[in-house]
Formats: sequence, C-alpha cells, structure tokens
Amino acid sequence: MNANTKIALVTGAGTGIGRASALALLEAGYGVTLAGRRREPLEETARLAGAAAERCLVVPTDAGDPAAVKALFEAHRRRFGRLDVLFNNAGSGAPPVPIEDLTFEQWKTVVDVNLTGAFLCTQEAVRIMKDQSPRGGRIINNGSISAHAPRPNSAPYTATKHAITGLTKSTSLDGRKHDIACSQIDIGNAATDMTARMRQGVPQANGEIAVEPTMDVRHVASAVLYMAGLPLDANVQFMTVMATKMPFVGRG
Repeated sequence: MNANTKIALVTGAGTGIGRASALALLEAGYGVTLAGRRREPLEETARLAGAAAERCLVVPTDAGDPAAVKALFEAHRRRFGRLDVLFNNAGSGAPPVPIEDLTFEQWKTVVDVNLTGAFLCTQEAVRIMKDQSPRGGRIINNGSISAHAPRPNSAPYTATKHAITGLTKSTSLDGRKHDIACSQIDIGNAATDMTARMRQGVPQANGEIAVEPTMDVRHVASAVLYMAGLPLDANVQFMTVMATKMPFVGRG
C-alpha cells in the first residue's frame, strides 16, 4: 500500500451488508480491517476479495466487549497506522416474541452489540482520528429502517436503532472540532441471509403475514462507498436505501 491508501474498519464484515461493503471498499483500493464474531466468515470475505486480500486484516471481535474492541483497534493501528473510515455495522436481534416474554439476557445481548458495540468502536475510532496526520476521518453507522419505525415484536432491536440515531447526531456534533464526520445509513430489506424470511412472509403491523420485496445488497455497498469517499468538508448526515415497494412509509 502507498501513503495515499485510505484505510477503513468494518464491523460485522463476515456476512451480509458488512461483507458487501468491505468488498466494495477493497475493490476501490482501501485497506480494510474485517471485524466480526467468527473468524471463518471473515476469512471467507478476505478470500472473496481476491488479490485485494493483501490489504485485509482479519480480527475476530466481540463488539460488545470493551477489551476486545480495544484489542481490535490496537491491531488495526499496528497494521495500518491510521483510520479514515469506520463502518459500525455489527448488529443482532432478539427472537420476535411479545415484549413481556423477552428475557433480560435477550435484551442485553442486543443492546451490547447494537448500541454499546457501536459506542465502543466510535470511541476508539475518535481517539485514532483526532491524533493522526492528516487529522480526522468518517464514521458511518448502520441505523436501519427500524431507527424510524418498528416491526411487531422488535423492542430491543428498534430501541437500539433509535439510539443509534442519537449516537450519530452526538458524534457528528462532537467530532467537528477534530474534523471527524459522522453519518447514518438506514437500510430496508437488503437481500441477505438475515432477510431471506421476507420471501416467505413476515408479520405486519395489522397482524397479517406478507411477503416483502428486497433489493440487491450491492446497492447498500455502493451507498456506503459513496459516503466513505466524500471529503471531510461534506457529509451525508442520513441516507435511506430501501427496496422501493417494501412497507415502510406508513408501514404499508
């Protein structure tokens, strides 16, 4: 890599949106740290990158564990020396059961990954970005359509995604003095393993079960790449990328 190579870190890079976004960044010439819970999917992402795999660093990480996140960013810094883009993408959901039947452990698991994990990664990224030269960088948070409107029986996921919007706004404001921009991408029904059930039908707000349209995950990756490539004096504060006919506006 040369001195002008941009450097990114993607969480949840072993599957779905994270994998597609990491591959798009690698194809565009970025050096990328691939973070996620399991080594095997991360290594598969690196393999899919082909020759660009030489610009990958694979670091299995539990995003909700402060010590693991600190170790992730230390490994990233040792390999790449700087950080231009963080994509906070790692996410988890709870079983779709009524709120009164959720266990504390199910609630905490979602909060730890979706919210605490994004906070911990943001904190470590800011520490690197404010002190590097050239100074600054960009943080992109995966907010989801659920940052705006819930699905039935989704309290933990929806609550954390609403909270991600607050984290995005706070990071965007507090990062100004360090030339750090923060964006949020809200994604609706990208075709991944996680959304495969959409093709069989999922519960709707009116109690019906309905098949929902999906879109190619590459459209999300293209949007993330666009956001990542902006100069630091410009920012996409919020972007929604969704399957055109999915139930979202009015949830119907």
